[in-house]
Amino acid sequence: MSGLRRAVILLNGEPYLGDIPCENAYVICCDGAYAWAHGRVRIDENLGDFDSLAILPVPAPLAVFPSEKDETDGELAVSRALGLGAKDISFYGGEGKRSDHFLGNLHLLLKAVKGGACATLVGSGTRYFVCGEGERRVACKTGQTVSLLPFGGDAHIMNMRGLKYASDDLWLRYGSTRGISNLTVEEAFSFRVSKGYVLVIISEEET
Repeated sequence: MSGLRRAVILLNGEPYLGDIPCENAYVICCDGAYAWAHGRVRIDENLGDFDSLAILPVPAPLAVFPSEKDETDGELAVSRALGLGAKDISFYGGEGKRSDHFLGNLHLLLKAVKGGACATLVGSGTRYFVCGEGERRVACKTGQTVSLLPFGGDAHIMNMRGLKYASDDLWLRYGSTRGISNLTVEEAFSFRVSKGYVLVIISEEET
């Protein structure tokens, strides 16, 4: 598995109904996600405690984890993907159902970024990703809603381009809602994070 660049992780939230591109990717299915993913997308590895699944999935899991554990199945999958060398991780099925699981899934993005990977949670009409320090350029359509939120503490953004409310010196304070509901005015937007981590939420629908 050396040389792995991309991983896809399927989560046991609301079933993802869109296309899941898995070419040149290693696909990890977490526990109950097998119920909606089996037969729709290639699965390279099933992983978890399988307390949400009544049947043994195919392919058979390499190991079955105890249901009483510190990590969720999603966190185990992120560790697995990073251990295989993945530098780009896409999550599907991470929205809906339990709100605590959804919030936890957003934190999986941060875990992936801290592990050296780019990570995106693809939802129903929404994309989520976390940016650490450095430049970021994101393809989009004009008229989409973009929210930039500090994640885990204050964050500082510079050199914003392609957004209606742009700034070269923007502090996002943890506990403040500043950064909600910006708008794209070009087919890409960019910014530089000079401090902290930023959660980016993009509505795929044009306003």
